[in-house]
Order: sequence, then C-alpha cells, then structure tokens
Amino acid sequence: MSNPVLNQALSKIRWRILPFVALMFAMAIIDRSNIGFAKHALQADTGLSNAAFALGAGIFFIGYAVFEVPSNLMLHKVGARIWLSRIMITWGLVSAAMMFAHNETSFYILRFLLGVAEAGLSPGVVLYLTYWFPQNKRGAAYGIYYFGVPVSLMVGGPVSGWLLESAQFGLTGWQWMFVTEGLAASVIGVFALFYLTDKPRTAKWLTEQEKAAVEHELEKEHLLKADTGPSSWRSALINPTVLYFTLIYFTIQVSVYGVLFYLPTRIAELLGTGIGLEVGLLTSIPWIATVIVLYAVTRYADRKGLQTRFAALMLALAAVGMVGSTLSASLPLVILAFCLAAAGFITVQPLFWTLPTRFLSGAAAASGIAVIGALGNLGGFLAPTVKTWAEQQFDSTHAGMYFLAAMALLGTLMLLRSARAAGTPNQKIGAARAATAP
Repeated sequence: MSNPVLNQALSKIRWRILPFVALMFAMAIIDRSNIGFAKHALQADTGLSNAAFALGAGIFFIGYAVFEVPSNLMLHKVGARIWLSRIMITWGLVSAAMMFAHNETSFYILRFLLGVAEAGLSPGVVLYLTYWFPQNKRGAAYGIYYFGVPVSLMVGGPVSGWLLESAQFGLTGWQWMFVTEGLAASVIGVFALFYLTDKPRTAKWLTEQEKAAVEHELEKEHLLKADTGPSSWRSALINPTVLYFTLIYFTIQVSVYGVLFYLPTRIAELLGTGIGLEVGLLTSIPWIATVIVLYAVTRYADRKGLQTRFAALMLALAAVGMVGSTLSASLPLVILAFCLAAAGFITVQPLFWTLPTRFLSGAAAASGIAVIGALGNLGGFLAPTVKTWAEQQFDSTHAGMYFLAAMALLGTLMLLRSARAAGTPNQKIGAARAATAP
C-alpha cells in the first residue's frame, strides 16, 4: 500500500540530491575523457607514441583501484558531504595540472594521481544513495546519477573541442582545456561542502515525519540484508557474490572505455579532419540518444522489477553497436551504431548497481561496492592497451573493437546467470514490505 509521507519525502530527495550528484559525475567524466580530445595535439607536442598514450590513458585506473576501498570506508566514517567534496576539489586540481605533462613520465604520473584523487567518487555516490532510496526506487535513482555520463559527453565534447581551438594566456589548446575543466570541478567541489546532506536524519529540508518514513523503510531492508549478505567490510572483500559482481563490472568497463576513447578518433577519421568543434558536436549525438534510453529503461525496469534482465539486454545492445561501428564507412551508420553502443553501456550500469546493493549494507556495503568498483574499473585500464594490442596482433583496425564486444557479451551471460542469486534478497525485501504494510 502506498505511503504518501514516504512518497513525498522521496520526491524531495530526488530533486535535492540527484541533479547535483549527476553534475558531479558529469565533471568526473569530462576530466577522465578529455584526454581523448587532447590525444593528437598532446602527442604532437610531447612526442608520445600510441602505445605510451594508451598506457597513460589507462594508468588512471591503477590509482583509482588502489585507493577505492579506503576512500569508500572513509566516506562511510566521516560522511558523504565532506568526503565527496574533498574528492572533487583534489581531482579538479590534479586534472588542471595535466597542463604540465611534457613527456611520458610526467604524463604517467599525472594520470595516476588523477585516479588517486578521484578514487571513491562513483562507488561513494552508489553507497550514498543507499542511505536515501529503498531498493525498489534505486534503479531510477542511479539512472538519474548516470545522466552525468551522456550529459557530460554531449556538452563536454563540443566544449572540449572549442577549448582546444581557443587557447588563452600563451597556453596550447590542450593545456587550456585541462586547466579550465579541472578548475571547474574544484569550484563545484567547494559548493558540495555546503550543499550535500549526509543522511535523512540530518536533512533540514525534510519534515520529522518524512525523515521517520524514509529511515523506517531503509531499516527494514537493512535488517534483512544482515541475514543474506556479509556482515562486515572484511567479509565483503572475500564474499563470492561480491567477487562475481566484480567480474561482471570488469566486462562492462572494458566496453565502456574502449568506446569512450575511440569515439572521437573514429568520427575524425571518417570526416578526414582533426579533433575539434565539428567532431565534438557529432560525438554528442549518441549521448542525446542515451539520455532518452537511460531515463525510460531504468524507470521501467524498477517498476517491473526486471533490473537484471534489462541490464543484460543493454550490455548485449552495446556489443552489437561496437561491432556495427566497424562495419561501415558511412558516417550516419557509424553514428547510429555508436548510439546503440552508448545507450547500452551507459544504461547497463545503474541497473547493475541495483544488484549488489540488494544484499550489502553498512560497512560491508562501503567495502563491497568499492571492491566491485576498484577491480572492475581495471577493465578501463586494460581496454585501450588491449584494443591496441589486438589491432597490432591481427593487423586489423577492427580487431580491437571485436575483442571489446566479446567482453560485453561475456558480461551479458554473467548477468543472466546472476539473476537467481541477486534476486533472493530483493524478493525477501518485497515480502517484508507486504507483511508490514498497513
């Protein structure tokens, strides 16, 4: 039976929190992926080879992985407001410092430090939203958070292209792009310190009745998770289900970052131009399609309780799009293929995160989510390097994308297999709601 007080509280929470965390994620994606726009100019100025660039682009994820778990445990301890703000401020400063990359060594060091600074943002927000949204509302909530990805690339592509062509203060285009976008993230991080609220009980913008309704709903889920999931952060680190989800997330990230770094280059190749404003505008088209699919699919999957099936469908769609992007020299057809790939690999992620959060809570959630994010994101480290290796090994510019598509299909099969294990706690939660409904 519907609880009007709870529904009113959740509506307030959506409007207060979700747009801001989506903005945070958008800035993170811009600062991660702008390296793809800087590629040609950076290589020309520094002499970086394609292999060195691929390693530097991926080494971000080493720093990210090493510090992911401690970062999430700190968020659980000191609160999301302070810790998410700290993450944004420091990663923005390091991203701006990319302007000082002048050789392979400095490039590797700065990319590693960017990963260290940003470690904990995405798993931190995934954890943070479990403090506010019950399981049956979480897919749509994560979906709004993931709006940050297509919006950042829809806006960030043209902006990055424009910045590359409009340098100021004697800087090169790529230096100007890094410093401008990095400092913007730091400014938003300072604002986050005053805007975010740690948990419902400290939210001055909720009434006492609304706070109680949200906390009561979440407490029911927490008690059931204690019976089905790991009870501490240490046990979460070695939990077989956590490790299985880590493997799934790894396959997702391989496909994500293979396409993310490849899209501007592929469009530029078909146009026969360098990467600039025109390429930035064209790369925004797949992200417009992604916003529509992301919103519709996450809401529908939540309403029907079919998060796992739709996650598998979206990842399979990404694989089809990746293969399709290599099979034609027609720009419209390649953009259509990238629309499928982008919508698939973005929409799968919020749906995926509803699965481990069904049975993780407390410190176990902090560490379990971080382990999945940390080790899974190593797929982003391997994707550019493996893509380059496959192309060289098989002497084909298409071989790399075929390999990434195969990884996405593997993840699809693993998601389908996970449905039974991940569904059990959710079914118990649903039964508990029915039993305690007034």
